[in-house]
Amino acid sequence: MAAMKRDRFTSRPQAAARFVAQRLILKPVVWTVTKVTVIGREKVKKLDGSFVVVANHSSHLDAPLIMGGLPWKQARTLSTGVAADYFFDVWWRRGLTKLFFNAFAVERSGGQRRGESAKVLVQRGVSLLVFPEATRSRDGGRSLGAFNPGAAAIARSVGAPCVPIALIGAGLAHPRGSKWPGPGRMPVGMVIGDPMRPGDDESAADFMERVRDEIARMIVAERDGILGAEVAAELHGIAPGIPPKPLPPRGPKPPKKPKESRLRSRKKPETPKPETPTSETPEGTAR
Repeated sequence: MAAMKRDRFTSRPQAAARFVAQRLILKPVVWTVTKVTVIGREKVKKLDGSFVVVANHSSHLDAPLIMGGLPWKQARTLSTGVAADYFFDVWWRRGLTKLFFNAFAVERSGGQRRGESAKVLVQRGVSLLVFPEATRSRDGGRSLGAFNPGAAAIARSVGAPCVPIALIGAGLAHPRGSKWPGPGRMPVGMVIGDPMRPGDDESAADFMERVRDEIARMIVAERDGILGAEVAAELHGIAPGIPPKPLPPRGPKPPKKPKESRLRSRKKPETPKPETPTSETPEGTAR
């Protein structure tokens, strides 16, 4: 690994600020509004170098669960790949995302890359959190989408292990389109798997398919204990070897309404003109 360059991804003051943001603000909120179970923390405690976390994605709870559930030693420099067209589009959201998630921008539309590449970050000793489905599940996490092999290719090229993490129930507690988790502290779970490495002749696509199957296996193994059998039945579409369902076609986005200028002059309200008396009104009756 190359010598670690000190910048916002690795600096000690930034790490201290993230500790406050993640462990003293974000984690207490998420652990209060949901009932969180974390399994397998001991499997990553001995990891010293950088690694690539690969997880299923169904909710805005996913990244906070992983940031709060991993041991701090492993989460200290963990950098989350986020959609540049949403999280980096305005200054305040970009600043908060960098602070809370040590985020790097991922160009979903194939535009020009912003900042260092994910591969360079791993080479510098920065661990990555990647959601290879690229977007949150549209069915609340009831099935797994296709996993893009990009994260596996990065791990393979630099010799870093992949850590599979199965998130269970997050899409039911805080589904896509909702503004806040549902009432009643719904149960959610995070299951950490053993670090995985590709075989000598294994392609990135085959390695990522193996990671996807491991995440599915952990969901099947732990969902009843975390959610209860009745709620876990909602996740019946997940099992090792089940291929992803094709995504339904997305309709065209409605055009954005143009923003009205605050400097636009306001029209003065018109003063109603007094009616002219006529012979049909009592006031206009001739004497």
